[in-house]
Amino acid sequence: MASEWRRITLDQLGRIVTGKTPSSSRPDYFGGNIPFITPSDFDGRRLIGSTARYLTLAGADSIGSSRIPPDSVMVSCIGSDMGKAAVAALQSVTNQQINSIVVDSDNSALFVYYNLSRRKAEIRNIASGSAQPILNKTSFGQLEILLPPRLEQDAIVRVLGTLDDKIELNRQMNETLEGMARALFKSWFVDFDPVRAKSERRESKLSKQIADLFPAAMFESTRGPMPRGWDLTTWGTLVSLEYGKALSGYDNDESAYPVYGTNGRIGTHSKPLCPHPGVIIGRKGAYRGVHYSASPFFVIDTAFYIKPKKRLELRWVYYELLRRDINSMDSGSAIPSTSREDFYGLEVILPPVEVQEQYVRLLDPMWRKQEQNFRITRTLSALRDSLLPKLTSGELRIADAERIVGVHV
Repeated sequence: MASEWRRITLDQLGRIVTGKTPSSSRPDYFGGNIPFITPSDFDGRRLIGSTARYLTLAGADSIGSSRIPPDSVMVSCIGSDMGKAAVAALQSVTNQQINSIVVDSDNSALFVYYNLSRRKAEIRNIASGSAQPILNKTSFGQLEILLPPRLEQDAIVRVLGTLDDKIELNRQMNETLEGMARALFKSWFVDFDPVRAKSERRESKLSKQIADLFPAAMFESTRGPMPRGWDLTTWGTLVSLEYGKALSGYDNDESAYPVYGTNGRIGTHSKPLCPHPGVIIGRKGAYRGVHYSASPFFVIDTAFYIKPKKRLELRWVYYELLRRDINSMDSGSAIPSTSREDFYGLEVILPPVEVQEQYVRLLDPMWRKQEQNFRITRTLSALRDSLLPKLTSGELRIADAERIVGVHV
């Protein structure tokens, strides 16, 4: 480590801000255009500019001391998932679970972010309180950070930022592809556009081969209008929810099989539980997601996986289930969990399998591109995570890191 590197505390870097939530009894405080950042918005992005919830100007003004400017470095400091870091892309407000640093102009906010993003375990270990771990504003401000001169900070940020920029580009591309897949699903299986076009004798944008798969009329069912010849049935007649299995440990060997839990992919394992691509549904937890694996996979005991009872396209199953509120199907146990009985009783409009298969054939090239982007992103993320501690500690020379990154980007 060069002698000009220095060790200081976070509160010496700038102003520390603890977030706050506006009064929920004031609906006029919510729904504006000021990002209201909570730990659930920390989804792997380096910069957070879009959020699940927004505040009005009145809502932000009500907790004015908690507003943070762009480039503030945010760290989740309460709860079991504490220690996540991100940077505010816009003027924002955070909730009380987040401490932020408004970094002074003498230092790089992104360098501070990269330093803190690798210290999740350390932050959790020093947090007080076992039942609800918490790192308060004062203790957070006393965390030490190793700082090189500003020019070196900027050089390190350029190296790591090159990788993050490529990762973000892949994320945005996959988000666009996913939007296209969902839009076509909605057109075919929710709005029934090809059926309505035929019934109204309008020109279709589909090829004749595909258009011929759809009927030319609708009929009124207990679920409302639906295509003639399609079935109104229940999920219990189509699939079963199979339990995952406990797993003592998993790894991150990308050549092994993905492991899924209630909130998505969590690692890999040497053997799959499901021997083909398929759908995973969260079984336990306050939030239980629906996920798709494009390869054979393992499921731990906090989730189910779908086993078809008849010929179905599992991609169709996945997108149909994304439309459902799985989290409303609570079994009533102490820990929120998905009710199999409620799930089996849900009605579903079943299109002919030939229509499902055509949907999959059309979108398969896009999904393959998504998988390619996922693989590249995992490789780049692993490289970034290996370089990050070496660069932010001075162990690795910037020129050497630049050569390594240049080979992969």
